[in-house]
Amino acid sequence: MSTPLMNQLGIVKRNIERADRDASERLGKLGSATVHEAMGRVGLLKPCMRPIWPGAQVGGTAVTVLLHPGDNWMLHVAAEQIQPGDVVVAALTAECTDGFFGDLLATSFMARGAKALVIDAGVRDVRVLKEMGFPVWSRAISAKGCIKSTLGSVNIPVICAGALVNPGDVIVADDDGVVVVPSLDAARVAEVAERREALEEEKRAKLASGVLGLDMYRMREPLAQAGLRYID
Repeated sequence: MSTPLMNQLGIVKRNIERADRDASERLGKLGSATVHEAMGRVGLLKPCMRPIWPGAQVGGTAVTVLLHPGDNWMLHVAAEQIQPGDVVVAALTAECTDGFFGDLLATSFMARGAKALVIDAGVRDVRVLKEMGFPVWSRAISAKGCIKSTLGSVNIPVICAGALVNPGDVIVADDDGVVVVPSLDAARVAEVAERREALEEEKRAKLASGVLGLDMYRMREPLAQAGLRYID
């Protein structure tokens, strides 16, 4: 008897509906923490997903890939489905930290217009990837290579580092982590996140002028009610 997962193996969906490009770009500029808060503190991938080099920040639409442990065959298949502005999101059927991705695949992805890779596994050739300017968020870094023999799938819903990612969703990634925004909600979340960012700018200016968070957030009364005492 076939299972739902088995029914999703060995397929490539060529035509996916991507989130609005403008919303994707706006979300990418705001960063993962702001977007995560704006969505109601949902959509965050596990904190084990770290950038392989610091300072990278992207917002792009997801091309999803389902891989098997130790096998990167479907990353090559996924390259054909990349459009400019996409972020490839790779999930695995079982945990593995092998080096699924390196500079050769990055060269192929960049030629297709990919902005980045998010992979719940390992990558290698980190120095070269940094020199190339290709951002990757991964679970691990490993020199161990992969085989190419097992079919997975491209552009199906996947669970990557604990978060559901559908093809076409917006991926926002930076030094703080990776967040996924459902494609149909991208424009609304971008508006909420921009308002939140503007409010934080106001707060930042007040704090820089010397105003204390105790007063700006009106914390003194609830602290006193909680029993906080000052002793001179």
